[in-house]
Amino acid sequence: MVFLNYGVPLSPMKKVIFYLLLLIVPVLNHARINEPVSIEASSMNVYTALNLASLQLSKDIFSLAIKGLKKLEAEGKLNNPNIITIADYSQSSSKKRLYVIDLKSGKLLFNTYVAHGRNTGEEFAKSFSNEEGSLKSSLGFYITEHPIVGSHTGYALMINGVEKGINDNAAKRAIIIHSADYATETFIKKHGRLGRSFGCPVLPPDMNKPIIESIKGGTCLFIYHPNNQYISGSSLLK
Repeated sequence: MVFLNYGVPLSPMKKVIFYLLLLIVPVLNHARINEPVSIEASSMNVYTALNLASLQLSKDIFSLAIKGLKKLEAEGKLNNPNIITIADYSQSSSKKRLYVIDLKSGKLLFNTYVAHGRNTGEEFAKSFSNEEGSLKSSLGFYITEHPIVGSHTGYALMINGVEKGINDNAAKRAIIIHSADYATETFIKKHGRLGRSFGCPVLPPDMNKPIIESIKGGTCLFIYHPNNQYISGSSLLK
């Protein structure tokens, strides 16, 4: 016999209700556990699962990258929002500061070196520009386009700067992703840092084509530095 508090027996109707509750509550709890997680929360789970902090990519930088990616995705500007590439120019150029992440599969596809512009700094990136002829890197969000073969750069990837006044002169400046021998560990061992480009994010030769093939065709590239002018001026980070 089923009792309420103080040993009072339940009526037949209350018994039915009681047993129905026993069946329903676990189902409701299970449904609550399996509610869809927000994209932002899911992305942060990827950050934790990949232990990106151990690879010197901070959670704050990753969060900024995801924020911009989601805005670009909402605007319909990304063909493939599952792939994000982050170049963390706050780090020394002697560090593997480029990260290519598959947010859908939760995999780190690449972690390698990337060079900055000649007039942006030596070992560390310090100064940035959107101006032609500056030989400086431009910060912010880009959308990858199609590969090309340049007469001087070889196999390369067109990128479109989407932040007005920050990197939207990328095409005019011929800012592309390409490779060079100065973006290698051998160069670092000899000089203590990577060499520098005319403003392009430059990769090691052996990593160039695999990375381009993975990120081409409408994915998000985020070039970061804790530059106050950029952080406060970027509409994608607000």
